[in-house]
Amino acid sequence: MSKKWDYTSTAQKFSAKFPVLSYLGIQINFWIIASVFLSILLHLQALSISETSQLSSPTRFDNTLALSIMFGFFYGIILGLTDQYLDKNLHEKHSMGRIILVKSTISLILIVLTLILIRYTFLDFFITTSNFGDNLKANDKSWKYLFYILAIYYFAMTLIISFINQVNRKYGPGVLVPLLLGKYKYPQEEERIFMFMDLKSSTTIAEKLGHIKYSSFIRDSFMDINQILLRFNAEVYQYVGDEIVVTWRVPDGLRNLSCIRFFFGCEKQFQDRAHYYMTNYGLLPHFKAGLHMGKVTAVEIGDIKRDIAYHGDTLNTAARIQSVCNEHQKNFLISAYLLESLAPNHNIKTENIGMILLKGKSTKVGILSVEGIQPDTLNKIT
Repeated sequence: MSKKWDYTSTAQKFSAKFPVLSYLGIQINFWIIASVFLSILLHLQALSISETSQLSSPTRFDNTLALSIMFGFFYGIILGLTDQYLDKNLHEKHSMGRIILVKSTISLILIVLTLILIRYTFLDFFITTSNFGDNLKANDKSWKYLFYILAIYYFAMTLIISFINQVNRKYGPGVLVPLLLGKYKYPQEEERIFMFMDLKSSTTIAEKLGHIKYSSFIRDSFMDINQILLRFNAEVYQYVGDEIVVTWRVPDGLRNLSCIRFFFGCEKQFQDRAHYYMTNYGLLPHFKAGLHMGKVTAVEIGDIKRDIAYHGDTLNTAARIQSVCNEHQKNFLISAYLLESLAPNHNIKTENIGMILLKGKSTKVGILSVEGIQPDTLNKIT
């Protein structure tokens, strides 16, 4: 039986391996569609004017179409690379309002420069096939009005596409399209892996740092965790105070032990940034985690604020497993059910905790502590 293709999973894998290329591909597609749409409108308007005014036929549509596709392609690359640079260098240092202002200003400058380039490089070539092309070339005033139309349209589309990018970033790669198609309008059963990660000694750290600096500490910790999500095919489900809930589709989480390696990947990320944390806070973040898998239902909820929510005993069990980490003085606990689903030769060092009756549960759950993982397994590319 052939395996069912999953758009979201494919998009996330591609984004993990080729983040810049993935982002550029989205931008190029958006801008080609926007440019082609405008060229159709302008051509229909030209046809209407030619019929009304009894003029010769306007510029051939295939020329206009080629110009719009070329513009969309190059503008998508330029703006995509600019956005990537600004997001990488401004996101942590400036407010969203300032970032939007900088992006809008740069976009407007790029639009003007690109249109000027088209005017004096490509436009005359593409309209010479028109029967009234000479008149259009000689009339700078007509170009001025066309320039205004193009500048306003592309600036407006820049704002719209930036908004779409922000929505796409909120839900993660590959989620927006299924959401628009109504996949989660009604409850959908899925099998997923959930990891609940909670900051260790959070009360002590909060008292030491003070609530403002503590919030900065949490923000930086979560930002570092976010840096490695795609590398391990992981998605953030939600943030709750100093806790982060991460999820995987079962095939993505089990492949190459991604759901196990992710926890140690986070620890390595914090170690790599040890100088920053020690300089600014005098300590490193350490998390405790609980991991479990099982069936859940996914559904779009809310009206004023919409989101995709997961419901089911799987989440409750994962949260309860994490809650007993301190009791057993362990950092990373997983269910026996999940461990049994891993490949036989998984190279994971575990310690059996036993059958535990978790709070709110009527039956005991087998729990193990993950003590370590071989370095070559940790560095394995997903």
